[in-house]
Order: sequence, then structure tokens, then C-alpha cells
Amino acid sequence: MHKSGFVNIIGFPNTGKSTLMNSLVGERLSIITYKPQTTRHRILGIINESNFQIIFSDTPGIINPLYPMQKIMMQYVEKSLEDADIILLITEIGKLEYLPIFNELKKKNVPIIILINKIDKIGIKCRENILYHGIDYWHKLFPNSEILPISALKKTNQDLLMNKIIALLSEHPPYYPKEFLSNRSKRFFVNEIIREKIFFLYKKEIPYSVEINTVLFKKEKTFIDILSYIYVERSSQKGILIGNRGETLKKLKFFSIRSIESFLRKKIKLKLHVKICPNWRYDYKKLKFFGY
Repeated sequence: MHKSGFVNIIGFPNTGKSTLMNSLVGERLSIITYKPQTTRHRILGIINESNFQIIFSDTPGIINPLYPMQKIMMQYVEKSLEDADIILLITEIGKLEYLPIFNELKKKNVPIIILINKIDKIGIKCRENILYHGIDYWHKLFPNSEILPISALKKTNQDLLMNKIIALLSEHPPYYPKEFLSNRSKRFFVNEIIREKIFFLYKKEIPYSVEINTVLFKKEKTFIDILSYIYVERSSQKGILIGNRGETLKKLKFFSIRSIESFLRKKIKLKLHVKICPNWRYDYKKLKFFGY
């Protein structure tokens, strides 16, 4: 008997959705930073074993959208509710909050596992009391759900979570070829890695105003030749990205190369060019060009 299913991860921003999926899949597919709204797309991570296939889906953190890009991000979350076989709702210890999307979630006739993440951040003496109130809160909201305290970072209760997921899967042949790790292309992951480094190296609005488009991904004998354009919304942002005499852009290139080579397991040659695309986050045509 072979089992398969879509296990979709939803939740608040910065609660560890991407960390959890990367940990479960065993590959760094989703970029991770300490800043909210890092994840913009819906990314699939696939676990393949001889008798099952689990398709995890990482989604953007649930927010009240203010402009077109954020509206599209929330459409990814809504879509993940529609095609889920199992839903993982991830929050964090001590966070008791209600979101309008929970009204739709309550209507779904699929198993829901509520994960109270980051239990490693609370001291043992305080943890039990905070967990008790959290479990009581979530049980009242979703009485038919299972609730599991976890640490995605420390992999606490990860084996228990996997066993629960496998038990809930239905009998079904694989949805994807067994060698697939994700539904995304290598170019996509190059874009995401560069964007992740921008989150770490730049402050304020710069990471949120940036989009990456890799226009060249050519395999040579001993390396991969990559050309990526970094799009910003204003000329002042372009100047900040490049830095004095190009020093900041050189630093971005250095850290990007290290991570891309680690991900692709091959040497690369990377060229980065900065371009201006005014107000791209507010323009549906431009967002479509960028893959939204």
C-alpha cells in the first residue's frame, strides 16, 4: 500500500513555517530570516519513501494585505486551504491570536494539527503553565484538531509529528516522480537565496522592495554561469544596494555564491545587476512577470 498527500503549512508570520518544512524535508528549500514576510511564494517540499510521498507546502505568513503583492501572497494561503489533505497550523508558545481566515479553516473537512512552536525559548519552569493556557485556547477554537508542542529549530517532537502525518495520509499513488524534491526550478531557488542575503545585509525597506530575476542559468563543464537581475523600486534604493564603489553589492555576491554553491553542490560564476522597476509591488502586470 502506498500513501500520498498534500500537507499544507499555514500560520502567523515568523512562527517557523519555513524552518519546519526545511527540517522535515531535510533540505533548505525555503529561505529563513528573522524579519516578517520573508516567504512570498508557495513552495513545495517533497519527502519520498518506498511506501509514501508527502508534499509539504510552505506559505506566506497570514497578514492583512495592503497592496497587490500582499493580496497575491494571501491568495496562496487561501489556495493551500483548498487542496490540503492535512493542514498544519503553526503558531508559537504564548501567542494567542485569532485571524479571519480561521473562519474558513473551521469549515474544512480535513485533519488539522496545531503546532505550538518555539517551546525551546521558554524556560522549563514557565513552559508548562504557558502551554496549558495555549492548548486550552486552541482546543476551544478547533475542538477536533490535534495539538502538538514542538521546536522546529531543535526538532523537538518532529518524529512524533511525522508519525501522525503518515497515519493520516490516504492510500494514493505518488503525485510527483519519486526523484522530485520540489516543484520549483533551480532558477527560483537562486532568486530566493539572493533575496535571503539581501534580508540579512540591508535594513529598513530595502529587502521588501527587492525582487530577483535570474535570466541566465547555463551549465558549463566545471561550473554554472548565472546572471541575476535585482529589481528595486527607486534610484535611491539602487544606490544603497550597490554601496560605495560597489562594496555592498560585492559582499552580497560573495555570500550569495557561497549559499548557491552549497545548494546546487557545484561551482558557480555569478553576475548581479541592479535595475529599477518603479512600484512593481503595486502593478499586477509586473507581478506576473516576476512569477506571482
